[in-house]
Amino acid sequence: MAKNIAEQIVEMLENANVKRIYAVTGDSLNHLNIAVKKSSIEWIHVRHEEVGAYAAAAEAELDGFAVCAGSCGPGHVHLINGVYEAHRSHVPMLVIASTIPSEEMGMDFFQETNTIKLFDDCSYYNQMITRPEQVQRTLQTAIQHAISKKGVAVIGLPGDVSELDAEEATTSNQIFKTNPVIRPSDEELNQLANLINESEKVTIYCGIGAEKASDEVIELSKYLKSPVGYSFRGKMAIQPNNPNEVGLTGLLGFPSAYHAMHEADLLLLLGTDFPYQKFMPVKNKIIQIDESPERLGRRAKLDLGLTGDVKETIKALLPLLKEKTDVHFLNQQLEFYEKVKEQQLTYVKDFGKEDAIQPEYVAHTLDKLAKKDAIFTVDTGMCCVWGARFITGTGERKMLGSFNHGSMANAMPMAIGASLAHPDRQVIAMCGDGGLSMLLGDMATIFQYKLPVKLIVFNNRALGMVKLEMEVGGMPDNETDMINPDFGMIAQAMGYPGKNVHKPEEVETAINDCLQHDGPYLLNIFTNPNALALPPKIEFDQVIGMTKSMAQLMLGGKMEEALETVKTNYKHIKGLL
Repeated sequence: MAKNIAEQIVEMLENANVKRIYAVTGDSLNHLNIAVKKSSIEWIHVRHEEVGAYAAAAEAELDGFAVCAGSCGPGHVHLINGVYEAHRSHVPMLVIASTIPSEEMGMDFFQETNTIKLFDDCSYYNQMITRPEQVQRTLQTAIQHAISKKGVAVIGLPGDVSELDAEEATTSNQIFKTNPVIRPSDEELNQLANLINESEKVTIYCGIGAEKASDEVIELSKYLKSPVGYSFRGKMAIQPNNPNEVGLTGLLGFPSAYHAMHEADLLLLLGTDFPYQKFMPVKNKIIQIDESPERLGRRAKLDLGLTGDVKETIKALLPLLKEKTDVHFLNQQLEFYEKVKEQQLTYVKDFGKEDAIQPEYVAHTLDKLAKKDAIFTVDTGMCCVWGARFITGTGERKMLGSFNHGSMANAMPMAIGASLAHPDRQVIAMCGDGGLSMLLGDMATIFQYKLPVKLIVFNNRALGMVKLEMEVGGMPDNETDMINPDFGMIAQAMGYPGKNVHKPEEVETAINDCLQHDGPYLLNIFTNPNALALPPKIEFDQVIGMTKSMAQLMLGGKMEEALETVKTNYKHIKGLL
C-alpha cells in the first residue's frame, strides 16, 4: 500500500533523528498525528501550542534541532510567540503549520490564516506544500535552513494534501550538518594581534557564541592578563573554572564587569550580540568577533570587526600575540569583583521574614542544593535576575530562558522540553507567579508524561520587573499586583506534590525535599515583593525617578510600602552608588 504525504514527512523526520513533535492535534493535523503514531516519533500533547513551541525551542537549544506543529488558524496563532522565541534565540526548529483544504484558500474559510504572512517575520524559510512532488525537496530544504542558519523553518501543509499519495523526489533527502572552520584571514589576524599587542589593559567579554571556546578564552585571558565578563546566555559556559571571570554586565549583571569593560584600553567582544548600548564603553577601542558578519558594529562603535568562530579564531590568534606581564589591571578588577560578590551575599545572609523571604536567599540555596549538571529554566523578569546573579555555572549545567525575545511564561514550558529530551538530568524551572499563571494549564502536561520537573515559584504577588520599571521611571506602580491562587493546591489538583513556603527557616529543607522527590514537584515560595533588581549602572535620572515614585507612594498613603522598599534594598543601593 502506497504511503501518503503525512507518512512520507514523518519518515523523513525519523531519518533526521527527530524524537518528538510538540502539538495539539485536530483538523488538518490528524493525518500527521496518525503517521506519527505508527512511527518511532512521540507526539507530545501539550495543552497550548505556545507551550509546545517553547518546549521545542528548549530541546533545540540543548540538542540541536526540534519540531513543533499547529493546526489551522488558532493553532498557528498560538504557536507564534514560542516560534519567535526560537528564532530570536537562533536555535534550529521546524514548524509544521497544517492548514485548511487547498481549494478553500483565499475564500475566508473557517479558521483560515495566511501562514506565509504570519510566520514570515520569525523564520528563515517559510513555504507551503501544495503538490506531492514538492514534499521531500521542501522538507529537506526547510530542515537544512533551520540547522545551517540557526533559526526557524516553517512548512505549511494543507490537510487535504497530507493524505495524498506520496511521490519520490530525485533530489537529496539527506540532511547535511556541516561544521566548517571559519576564522579571519591571516591579514585580519595580524591586524587584530597588533591592536591587542599595543594595548596595556584588555578586557574580554563573551556571549553564547563563545560557548564552545571556554578553554581557549581562559588561555587567552591568562596570556593577556585580562578580566573576562560575559552575557547571561554565555554564563554557564564561560564562568566555570575561569580564574579571571568578573561576572555579567547589563540590566541583570554586576558593577564589576561593567567597570572592567569601561576601564580597559581595549575591549574584545567574542561571540556576543549583547543588546544594551548604554552598558557599552565609548572611549576605549572595541573589537568584535562573531560568526555572523551582519551583527558586527550594531551595538558599539568598533575599531575592528571580524567574522570567525571564536574557538578557531583564538587558536589562530594566540601565536601572534605577545604575552603580557603586568597584572595590575587584572588584579584590580578581580579585587573589585570579590567586593561585589561579598555585597551580594548580604542579601543571602538576610533571609527575610514571613511571607517576605529574600529571593536572593532562595536562589542561593537552590544553587547550593542543585546537581552539578542540572538544567535550569528561568522566567523573564525577576527570576532572570536571581538566576543570573546566584546560579553558578559548573561546566555541566545549562540555563535556558527567553533572553532575546523577553517573553513571560517561558520557564515551565521550556522545562517540559528539557525534561523530555534529557530525562536523566535534574530540570528546575525558576518560575515567576505571573509567568506560571499565564500558561498554568500545561502543569497538567508535566503530570501526563510523568516528567520529574521541579517548579520553584518565586511568588512575590506582583509583576516585579514591571513594578521596578515604573518606579525608576518616576511612576508609582499601578496594576502590577497579582492576586494569585494557591499554587501548591493547584499542583496537588494536577496530580503531584505542591507545598507553600511562608517562612525563611523552612526554605532549605523545602528545596531539598523538592529536589529529592522522585517525580514532579511544585514549591511555592512567598518572596519579598519589595526586593528590587537594580542594574550595575544607575543613571541619575533613575535615582530621581525612584525618589519621585517613593514620594508619590507616600503621598498616596502607601507609606509602609515605600519605607519597606527602601529598607529592603538599602544595602544594594548603598553598594552601587
